[in-house]
Amino acid sequence: MSKQEVVVLGRDAEGCCGGLAAAPLDEEQAADLAKVFKALGDPVRLRLLSMIASRDGGEVCVCELTPAFELSQPTISHHLKLLRQAGLVDCERRGTWVYYRVLPAALERLATVLTVPQPAEVKA
Repeated sequence: MSKQEVVVLGRDAEGCCGGLAAAPLDEEQAADLAKVFKALGDPVRLRLLSMIASRDGGEVCVCELTPAFELSQPTISHHLKLLRQAGLVDCERRGTWVYYRVLPAALERLATVLTVPQPAEVKA
């Protein structure tokens, strides 16, 4: 994966992201969205995001994440860095430990992009 910073998703003129079914993505939107999905395309990163998002209190120490995997701490930190670069999580250092939290706005933007609008019900 590239070491470039990733812009999560572009916004339209009204400041809102449209869904895939609302209008075709332009090249920039597609490239930005692909980078986010690439970050989520690894099972370890997907599990890490899920573990962080489902945590009571909304954050978790990296020391609590590492034992869940048969990977070294530097490898887990690398995966967390990629999630951070994709704009999905943020972190805060407290002493020697780093605490991670999901960025709800990023997940909401992804949900919006993936939501297919339901047709209005026709009343008889």
